[in-house]
Amino acid sequence: MSRKANKTYYSVSQLCEVIDCEHKTAPYVDFSEYLVVRTSNVRNGALLFDDIKYTTKEGFIEWTQRAVPEHGDVLFTREAPAGETCLVPPSLKICMGQRMVLLRPNKNLINPHFLSFYLTTKQCRREIYEYVIGSTVTRINIDDILKIKIFCPSIAEQEKIASFLGAVDTRLTQLRRKHELLQTYKRGVMQKLFSQQIRFKCDRGKPFPDWEKKKLGSITKIYDGTHQTPNYVSKGVPFYSVEHLTSNNFTDTKLISEEVFIQENKRVCLEKGDILMTRIGDIGTCRLIDWDVRASFYVSLALIKSNKIAISGFLTYFMSSIYFQRELHKRTIHVAFPKKINLGEIGNCRIAIPCIKEQEKIADFLTAIDQKIEAVAKQIELTEQFKKGLLQKMFV
Repeated sequence: MSRKANKTYYSVSQLCEVIDCEHKTAPYVDFSEYLVVRTSNVRNGALLFDDIKYTTKEGFIEWTQRAVPEHGDVLFTREAPAGETCLVPPSLKICMGQRMVLLRPNKNLINPHFLSFYLTTKQCRREIYEYVIGSTVTRINIDDILKIKIFCPSIAEQEKIASFLGAVDTRLTQLRRKHELLQTYKRGVMQKLFSQQIRFKCDRGKPFPDWEKKKLGSITKIYDGTHQTPNYVSKGVPFYSVEHLTSNNFTDTKLISEEVFIQENKRVCLEKGDILMTRIGDIGTCRLIDWDVRASFYVSLALIKSNKIAISGFLTYFMSSIYFQRELHKRTIHVAFPKKINLGEIGNCRIAIPCIKEQEKIADFLTAIDQKIEAVAKQIELTEQFKKGLLQKMFV
């Protein structure tokens, strides 16, 4: 079983019990103590809490009949994507979504934390991908998971490695949980602010005037991007489309020529303080342009330019709220492929709008929360890079 001199490997089948998931979707609820972990929640050796789903107690009991995931078990995704793994964190009640298996290590042979770390190394990832099939949707069969070889030093050495890397993982788990809680808090605050359950007061303590309801088109100018797919160039001006909003990444874009940019700029010009919103395929993802921008954009996006009645920061948050998103959903052409919403229908969506001073207070309050969320996200990124460097040095 030895592949390299002085290194011993065992197959997953020799080290772990492998337990399949239920091949159906658990019932979801808005929130509970019972988490449903889907393949999208497992990435790079970590359990991600972004977009986590919840189930009922009854759903949890039914979906854990084969096994209740425990701290020390390892989740392994079989499809979409295949081969992502993470250790089950402590003190969480979770059940597996579809297309996953649970690896339950024999602790006399392998340390669970060591196993979890080793499964994320480049060396092991290369072997996993030898068994992965499919290109658009990757998958791996359970029989092939059982064949994967795991490097096994002595238990004592495993424990030392696991202890060192475990401290980093504990920090990452804490940061990800903090990130999730901040996002949950922001969603709850937004709901109360825009339903006016929470109201700000002016500096003298007096209430602000009542909010007014207006159509978005009456307080903004709305444009779409170019209807022609441009010829892309190696050096030029950034060109935005849906994926840049959904990923919130405006640095890695395709480029258009200076001539095409100048011509498109005559029709509509992106400016700092404008709002971009997805309107084809993905509907309603909003991003405030809070940087000095020099770019053009595709027809799949809508550009909203606010007037003096509404400040862009407030509008962006309101447009991201459930109240505006419901309006968009009602006016979306769902039978179209891909689904879309026309510019006129975006303008017909209603906005509840307070006076400028209260808009500013709301925008400043929510921006402060966003800054905290971004700071934690940066801490997560830096800690992940540190962990990746450690793994590369330990498992060469």
